[in-house]
Amino acid sequence: MNKKTKLRDDQFELYDLEIVVEQINGHCTCNMTIGDTFYLKGGKISLPDQSDFCLYALQSTIPLLPTKQRKNHPADWMETDSQVTCPDPACGLIMNIKRNQTRVLNHDDVSPIKWEKKPE
Repeated sequence: MNKKTKLRDDQFELYDLEIVVEQINGHCTCNMTIGDTFYLKGGKISLPDQSDFCLYALQSTIPLLPTKQRKNHPADWMETDSQVTCPDPACGLIMNIKRNQTRVLNHDDVSPIKWEKKPE
């Protein structure tokens, strides 16, 4: 978003994320390969055409993704750390969470609870 554009009270920004397999240091039984990718844009996960992604590797990233979508304090570890490992210790698969561009979302487009401006 343009730094000079001010968000409305009912708007917020999220990073689009790209999660990429960076290393495989063991035997991956899910046939993952370096470069396999999935994306998170807003609240939706997508994969490139005709591809798949290991459920167990995917689920290990999910708790981190909403925080990685947001700008945090520069000293917060979520700003400096970006690698996640598959929970299968024999697999040794390591993914990297990359931040891409930001997008502006409107509260009422992503929540069934209508936005009410709080009195100041």
